Amino acid sequence: MITNFNIGLLGHVDSGKTTLARALSSVSSTAAFDKNPQSLTFVDCPGHASLIRTIIGGAQIIDLMLLVVDAQKGIQTQTAECLVIGELLGKKLLVVINKIDALAKEQREAKLEKLRNRLKKTLAGTAFGEQVPIYSVSALEGENIEQLRAGLAQSYYAPQRNTKAPLLMYVDHCFAIKGQGTVCTGTVIQGGVAVNDNVELPLLGERRKVKSIQRFRQPVERASTGDRIGLCVTQFNAKLMERGIVAEPGYLRPVYAVCVKLQGIRYYKQAIKSRSKLHISVGHDTVMANVTLFRDEAGAADFDLGKEYEYVEELLPADSMPSDGTFALLQFETPVLTTLGTTLIASKLDMDVHSNSCRLAFWGRIAWQTHSVNYEKELLPQLRVFKHKEKQGNVQRVVNEHEVIVQNLFKKDANRDMYVGKRVQLSTGETGHIERTFGQTAKVCIVFRDGLNPATLEQLKTERAKDVRVLLKYKKYAFNKHAQLFQ
Repeated sequence: MITNFNIGLLGHVDSGKTTLARALSSVSSTAAFDKNPQSLTFVDCPGHASLIRTIIGGAQIIDLMLLVVDAQKGIQTQTAECLVIGELLGKKLLVVINKIDALAKEQREAKLEKLRNRLKKTLAGTAFGEQVPIYSVSALEGENIEQLRAGLAQSYYAPQRNTKAPLLMYVDHCFAIKGQGTVCTGTVIQGGVAVNDNVELPLLGERRKVKSIQRFRQPVERASTGDRIGLCVTQFNAKLMERGIVAEPGYLRPVYAVCVKLQGIRYYKQAIKSRSKLHISVGHDTVMANVTLFRDEAGAADFDLGKEYEYVEELLPADSMPSDGTFALLQFETPVLTTLGTTLIASKLDMDVHSNSCRLAFWGRIAWQTHSVNYEKELLPQLRVFKHKEKQGNVQRVVNEHEVIVQNLFKKDANRDMYVGKRVQLSTGETGHIERTFGQTAKVCIVFRDGLNPATLEQLKTERAKDVRVLLKYKKYAFNKHAQLFQ
């Protein structure tokens, strides 16, 4: 059985990835790899927003990454983004400095040496380390392509494929062939498929029978993880699924919201805020999602729906590192097809692609997900994320040393009864509780079981009484409006 070896080409826009893929495809043969029968596929990853979707979507089957750097422009914004993606995917890396023909020959070696040193310094601060092989080529003129090909041969290893898992194939193109059926071209991400199998098109909610399979234009009886194939199934309207997924029947269902342990990306220099929207790349999809941040005060690494969590308003860049027990609830504007444990990336892809700012905000693996359309009513109230709340009032009058009447603690139309029994504290230190409501306005009666300090009683009889604040601190669940507040 031939094993397909997939090489992903990453890099900033216009770094020459497509030209390099073409050059490698034209000169590469399997001769250097004959000890392991296989075929090579070069995956040219776009440099814009679809970069993230392409890489994350195909992460399971990319075996080696080529980071392509423009010899004239050096390290650019998306170069750093590619390094980040490569780190979190844990793939092997080679660096290729391309377009060396654009450098004047008399200055070429000096400039290349300077760029190589800068690349090594950058790589030293990553999981890859400074020992990553660096090649200098001209894809346009074919210069040093043979050396790069030899480097690829040296970096080859026999990839391990997840062939026992349920079928998952990412489709990048569909078209109909009259009298035969509809052909879906794409990559088998996991599992395998054979002629006469029944498969599902989850986006359409339909099932079809596999009529034939081609790999590199040759008919085959079956295909497995890592293979680029054309899958001919019984006919459906190809216009309804230009890009999509083919899966084992029943394996994928729409997911409307997920929770992930937030893993910060050090190059992202903006605050990550609750109630904001970010682009979420997961599986074959990139969709918008509403973000809610929350934290386990004990710093636990695993998400547990049964625990209580503290609501987090925002994470500043220095805070969003992976060790602080922060989680994110992502509520998708459009449902996605994914599974537990899948890696996702949150990004701000509406930023200028030519700016110097990293667009990748954070990443994580799905720890909880819901297939319920009505999850906001049925499931979110179970997520016990609380907000710290505080109300302040002042003493209107002293009844006796154990009892005062407080005003301005509540609005006129507030339901004061729900606060009866709750603990309050004076800014002078005494602790009491709300005994009952008082009158028809927003006043309440507060009782101090141990009595007020003599100094406080004296102060409350003077003009300085207004300096004594009455503080009511409590917690309220963010997703359960009907739950009682608690302290």
